[in-house]
Amino acid sequence: MKKHYRHENDCLNCGTLLEGKFCHNCGQENLQIKESFGHMMNHAISDYFHFDHQFFHTLKPLLFKPGFLTNEYMAGRRAQYLHPVKMYIFISIVYFLLLFQNAHEKVTVKPAASTKPVATKLVSDSVNRQIAKNPNLSAAQKKQIQQMVTSYAGGIVKVTRTGEPDTAEQRNGLFATKDTSYQQYLDRQQKLPAAKRDGFLKMEIRKKAITYQRKYGSRAKEVFFEEFKHNIPKMMFLMLPLFALILKITFSKSRKFYVEHLIYTFHLHCFYFIFLTFIMLLELIIPLDWAIVEWLNLAATVYVIWYIFRSLRVVYNRSIFRTITKMIGMSITYMVVFVFCVSLVLLITALLAA
Repeated sequence: MKKHYRHENDCLNCGTLLEGKFCHNCGQENLQIKESFGHMMNHAISDYFHFDHQFFHTLKPLLFKPGFLTNEYMAGRRAQYLHPVKMYIFISIVYFLLLFQNAHEKVTVKPAASTKPVATKLVSDSVNRQIAKNPNLSAAQKKQIQQMVTSYAGGIVKVTRTGEPDTAEQRNGLFATKDTSYQQYLDRQQKLPAAKRDGFLKMEIRKKAITYQRKYGSRAKEVFFEEFKHNIPKMMFLMLPLFALILKITFSKSRKFYVEHLIYTFHLHCFYFIFLTFIMLLELIIPLDWAIVEWLNLAATVYVIWYIFRSLRVVYNRSIFRTITKMIGMSITYMVVFVFCVSLVLLITALLAA
């Protein structure tokens, strides 16, 4: 559908005299103000597919040409590719939505009614033989266990080892508290010797734990970690500038500006997120057995390592040996910073939530 442009040559947005269909000052297109529904939808769809075209034009070099997009951006060839920040926001939203969706999926175990009788009998007989050979069991105990195995053959039996109690305290940790109020907790702390009392930080966290326990009951721990997980995307906006700073220090002799390291950081994390998104979608779409999943994860790990190495070589132009050594040092530093940021987000979630 053809667009309807104004005959006047003044920009309605900023008043600049135009020499074409777009304002060279603010970028607004010189379209008619009053347009039909069809023209309005056409304009909106055109803008959408312009983004769509840029995205798919960016996708191939992002996945298969490490470091290419960063060099293109710094060389000024940017119009045909998505802006790194815009691309990161879009990809990270998709990635974390899919990640959280997978985390919420529960595995439902159905009764093994369709289990083949022959296989069920073989499993039952094998277990019964092992029980019969066990010298630590009395005849009565062996008979009772064999009856249970026969009764539940083909199903799933949860085994709890003797001496390993499955208590609420073990399951919930900090959130399993006997204190019904924070004041009761403080009174209990006052009765303890000064050396055994909780510090300020632990007291504040315990205060939040009691609040969660009173508000959510047995779901306190689950709710807390749900809130923590949803703070991880926000944490990444702290991680990205810190990673760029690590690159700035690691490749200090490259004489690149901090923003150049930041652009590379956005591109690298965009690749990582979209690559993991493809892997998760592949595991959801294709029914994979355990062995194939293991090989898939191995291949993905090798490709990610190669991609990082190759992108560093392309962007920073170092020798193979220097790139490997700097990559190792950079990775160790990144992990330290990552653990620090996760701990910080966990602490902030505990102090500010509920």
